[in-house]
Amino acid sequence: MKFTLSWLREHLDTDAGLDAILDALTRIGLEVEGVHNPGDALRAFRVARVLTAERHPQADKLQVLSVDAGEGPLQVVCGAPNARAGLVGVFGPPGAYVPGLDVTLKVASIRGVESNGMMCSTRELELGEDHDGIIELPADAPVGTPFPDYAGLDDAVIDVSITPNRQDCMGVRGIARDLAAAGLGTLVPLTVPEVAGEGAGPDVRIEDAAGCPAFYAQAVSGLTNGESPEWMRQRLTAIGQKPISTLVDITNYMTVDLGRPLHVYDRATLSGALVARGAREGETIAALNGRTYTLRDGMTVIADDARVHDIGGIMGGEHSGVTAGTTDVVIECAYFDPDAIARTGQALSLTSDARQRFERGVDPAFLDDGLAIATFLVQHYCGGTASGVTRAGEPPLASRSYAYDPAKAETLGGLAVPADRQRAILESLGFGVADDWTVTVPTWRRDVDGAADLVEEVIRIEGIDKVAPVPLPRAPGVARPTATPDQMLERRVRRAAAARGLDEAVTWSFVSEAQAAPFGGGAWSLANPISEDLKVMRPSLLAGLLAATARNLKRGVTAVRLFEIGRRYLADGEHPTLGLVLAGNRRDRGWREGKAAGFDAYDAKAEALALLAAAGAPVDNLQVMGEAGDAWHPGQSGTLRLGPKTILARFGMLHPTLLKAFDLDGAVAAVEVYLDALPAKRGSKAGGGFMRAAFAPPALQSVRRDFAFLVPAALGADALVRAVRSADKAAIVAARVFDVFTGAGVEDGHKSVAVEVTLQPADKSFTDEMLKAIADKVVAAAAKQGAVLRG
Repeated sequence: MKFTLSWLREHLDTDAGLDAILDALTRIGLEVEGVHNPGDALRAFRVARVLTAERHPQADKLQVLSVDAGEGPLQVVCGAPNARAGLVGVFGPPGAYVPGLDVTLKVASIRGVESNGMMCSTRELELGEDHDGIIELPADAPVGTPFPDYAGLDDAVIDVSITPNRQDCMGVRGIARDLAAAGLGTLVPLTVPEVAGEGAGPDVRIEDAAGCPAFYAQAVSGLTNGESPEWMRQRLTAIGQKPISTLVDITNYMTVDLGRPLHVYDRATLSGALVARGAREGETIAALNGRTYTLRDGMTVIADDARVHDIGGIMGGEHSGVTAGTTDVVIECAYFDPDAIARTGQALSLTSDARQRFERGVDPAFLDDGLAIATFLVQHYCGGTASGVTRAGEPPLASRSYAYDPAKAETLGGLAVPADRQRAILESLGFGVADDWTVTVPTWRRDVDGAADLVEEVIRIEGIDKVAPVPLPRAPGVARPTATPDQMLERRVRRAAAARGLDEAVTWSFVSEAQAAPFGGGAWSLANPISEDLKVMRPSLLAGLLAATARNLKRGVTAVRLFEIGRRYLADGEHPTLGLVLAGNRRDRGWREGKAAGFDAYDAKAEALALLAAAGAPVDNLQVMGEAGDAWHPGQSGTLRLGPKTILARFGMLHPTLLKAFDLDGAVAAVEVYLDALPAKRGSKAGGGFMRAAFAPPALQSVRRDFAFLVPAALGADALVRAVRSADKAAIVAARVFDVFTGAGVEDGHKSVAVEVTLQPADKSFTDEMLKAIADKVVAAAAKQGAVLRG
């Protein structure tokens, strides 16, 4: 909602400056989105008089002017056909920026003659479309005066964000009423002229009373539709609307000024009565925006015997629109149902200034006055004779009243406001307040529905900034956590991933069918997708992460480490999951590091184990089994399982075919951790935290022993380590592979695997005999896996 400061002052008698008005607007809930002064862009231009005009010696269509802009004559070359001695116009000196040309003026030589600036046209200053010649001002215009000051362009344009519930502020007068209630001045009384109509009014009827409860109209005959008055054109231009003609500009002006949309029909194009009826399926209308719309049953339209002329309350049609040759019109002032307007606008994907107001709800009591003001303006600026007024239907004028207790301002709003002050606030906003505090809602406040809304009105005008911040009462004792065990789990895993240098991503929960296909396809399809590229619910988080990875790599990122916690959607429901992608360089090139190195499957496995450990999974008991699936690289991927069936995570390198589908070059490592597959842990009494054993550091020093085994090449190191650890569960606390060797001294089909075993004594140190016994158990356990101790 845009308006100028001078426009606001037409309705608000105030001495407040611009800054005070802006502060008050935001304070009372009308958020200021922006302010600009169009005069600032034209500050360098001056009113100037052409002293002499001579033909250019080198060009027949150019003239050499002597121009006085208040500081003595300047030579200017001009090509305007109306340039002549004695003309008063607008001069731009060197250094001035011409917005319509997007150039900054400078002293230049034009066909061999020096030119010191230019005389400007309306279009060059972006004040209109006229470019036939330079601007001509009255002969008595003061030479040397800054043009914005002379033309009244030094007028701030204020852009206010109006929330959907404040239909009363969709007009300048409504905003002025709010500011007056806030103490910034006095609301200027609205003058409603008396229009003496002659004869019967136009034939208008209602067949769709639900969509159009009231349809008032008045005809004006014998008018002349020319250019609207300068003050009206200036105001409309300032707020970004293009002046068209007097009739059209009057309807646009009243829409913004009073929040009262109207429509004007050219009577010469009508056939019979104008009827507000429901559209018939398949009817079409060529609207004023140049587009043709196909209508549906139930949409409210204004039609005559021949065709549809208006999408009721939203936009008129081209056929009956007024033109420069229009002499007889019908002025429509109707009330349309807000819900019906919203449904029609959404169905047609059509918006307009009228729709924005009607779907919020215009004042149903302002039909007669609005029509009278519009008819007066038409007669005043276009002439003509007005008919009588036809009133079809009845607007919804049912009175709404609520019992109000002034004490609620403090109990509900947190601010103690004296009762007399509350009464003054409500009455200044148009509410009626009886002695018993029965409050009657004005017809322009459709949003007020009960005592709580009345409290809101009092508090916002008194000042919500005056409401003291008060902490909520705290119950005695220790507060119990509100997060669920699943939420606590996701928080732990998220912190662990971030601590390991991974960047969290948030991607769409729906993907294209092509992106879902490599992961088994989408089990859930959307009935009304945003687009074909977002048609199915993701079966894997990797789809979105890979798309994000591709975007980052194409923009020059050398290392991508992304993770996301979300849901994947399978046939049996939603599954909380952590997805992780590693792409690009794990290590950049350097003089010490050498060549850059990429990620591999072991990097993915390390991330998977670390995140599972953070989640509380028994990582020491996990088995690495098999390949991860069709989306993964065979031989370079695997699963981490708790037992043969429970898969906690998949890790490894992704299949080259999958990477090609996502337009990725090079190898990409990935991980999927299935959070809903983690074994349940014993929780504390609240919050689902893990029970931890008391920290008891060992009293005796641990012992480490190394074993080198000759094993079949096909044997996984994981199986050997688990066998070693199980040899003596009381004494062996850790086992890890620290070397793998093939080559000289190792027979074909075998490999040498060295395992470090950590032994922890309990109440007494190990003796040599005890260590030998444990070593024998380790060798025996390894032998069951086909391993032989190397000599």
